[in-house]
Amino acid sequence: GGGRPPAACADATASRAAPAAAAARGPPPVPYLESGAAARLDEELMATPGFSLDQLMELAGLSVAAAVERHYPLDRFPRVLAVCGPGNNGGDGLVAARHLWHFGRRVAVVLPKRNTKKPIFANLCKQLEDLGVPVLDAMPGPEALASDWDVALDAIFGFSFSGEVRAPFGEILGALKAGKVPVASVDVPSGWHVDDGDVGGDGLRPEMLVSLTAPKRCAEGFPGAHYLGGRFVPPGIVAKYGLEGLPKFQGADQVVRIS
Repeated sequence: GGGRPPAACADATASRAAPAAAAARGPPPVPYLESGAAARLDEELMATPGFSLDQLMELAGLSVAAAVERHYPLDRFPRVLAVCGPGNNGGDGLVAARHLWHFGRRVAVVLPKRNTKKPIFANLCKQLEDLGVPVLDAMPGPEALASDWDVALDAIFGFSFSGEVRAPFGEILGALKAGKVPVASVDVPSGWHVDDGDVGGDGLRPEMLVSLTAPKRCAEGFPGAHYLGGRFVPPGIVAKYGLEGLPKFQGADQVVRIS
């Protein structure tokens, strides 16, 4: 007859079976990076030529602002207090604060320890000051925190944090934990070890977490709202670090919900 050769039929059957088998297996599990892999991934992204620190911080901070915008509606949570540390996590928070102002929020920043080594931090502070965003040296008192703010953005410590929480950040973590204001953390809840979580029991208990690039080991099983931001990872790095199981960004979105 005029049918296809048996080999062609077999190939066609196999090609139809492959997607069906993949669908039956389901999507790959969400990956969680341990600290060494997270550090190496960042180094690869910033290799020369490649991304600059300014670029990555801008994109990361934009995604944090987008997550806050999505999770905390403007009509109910118009006032955001960004609490920032002196490292790159704090820089992400400064960028997020600027974007949140442009999104229509009332914003202030607590920056108790300024980074004088990297020019980007002076630039970010100047950008906020030009918008009239207060950059404060200390936390507001408990009454002011409760009455004046609807969300606290925790951008104090990132994935490189380890050891004891040093002054003045111990008091700041205590104030955020004791307060009634919901906390949204950037990448790693402050006070947590990037792999082992809140081993000392002194870390924050945020309501929402925005993982950047990929979630870190400590975020596995996070009980609150968990978002992924940092939409800039090229396919080669996705493959190298086994990130194929990350949820896919939709359209022009800067964040996607993990759980």
